[in-house]
Amino acid sequence: MILASGLSPAWQRIMVFDEYKTGEVNRAEQVIHCASGKVLNVAIGLKTLGAEVHCLSPVGGDPAASIKREYEELKLPVHWIDTQSKTRTCITILDQGQQQTTELVENAEQLSTAEIESWIDQFHQLSVDSSLVVLSGSLPAGVPQTLFSELLASLKAPAILDIRREELLAALSHHPLVIKPNREELEWTVGRQLTTSEEIVSAAEELRKAGAQWVVISDGPNPVTVVGPDERCLIAVAPVDRVVNPIGCGDSLTAGIAAAIDEGHSILDAVKWGIACSSQNLESLLPARLDRQIMLDRANRLSVERLS
Repeated sequence: MILASGLSPAWQRIMVFDEYKTGEVNRAEQVIHCASGKVLNVAIGLKTLGAEVHCLSPVGGDPAASIKREYEELKLPVHWIDTQSKTRTCITILDQGQQQTTELVENAEQLSTAEIESWIDQFHQLSVDSSLVVLSGSLPAGVPQTLFSELLASLKAPAILDIRREELLAALSHHPLVIKPNREELEWTVGRQLTTSEEIVSAAEELRKAGAQWVVISDGPNPVTVVGPDERCLIAVAPVDRVVNPIGCGDSLTAGIAAAIDEGHSILDAVKWGIACSSQNLESLLPARLDRQIMLDRANRLSVERLS
């Protein structure tokens, strides 16, 4: 079983416009709501790929009932930590005419000490029977930046981390199997701008030397950088026919990597799965609702460019 866990879920409102003009009245052609945020997207992506997954997440306020209902419809096992604080709502604005996406992100509200402790207790219980653990998303205000590091200290299962900045740096000493920041998150973490492939590889090497076993760096339409033991390579992203919604591509990448690793595939093959999932997500309106056969067909066409 893969445990998908995090503390910053979201209720997503996707608004589709033929043309969106800043500073004017805009009427949406279509509005869709769905469960989202890194932790929920990763779990949904894993479920739709056929993986055995259990999700652990807080949820509260008006969005809670709708999020829970969606998970019930997906038949996705989950342990909810019910909170007094409201689960955040994030808004995606899709301008079809300009093929541009605008994301309005609400920060996660602060959780009580009792709610955080309940989440931690459940993490320890669920992780005992997990073959792989995925920790993803930002930490709400008031949560120590060392939380993920403290969880990894007693974790027996291999871990995939989709986190950033101080939370990621603190966790590296526990040797997570894979860390997966995008280029911007990598820049935030190492504290400098990265404009070339060589600079990205160098920064990834820093995080590997600090403890990560494998570092996977996504960069939008550019090739994915993979740095591991005696391995430095680029894997080009899969081409897509039409860009619909880029939100959730990173989470789909994480889900594909986790699903492949849990099935015993190599890290490089796992990254191919992830890239194929990300490209599929790019063509879909809802995030991380994936198709395993489409993923496999695309992953099998990807090649690895090894760097000297």
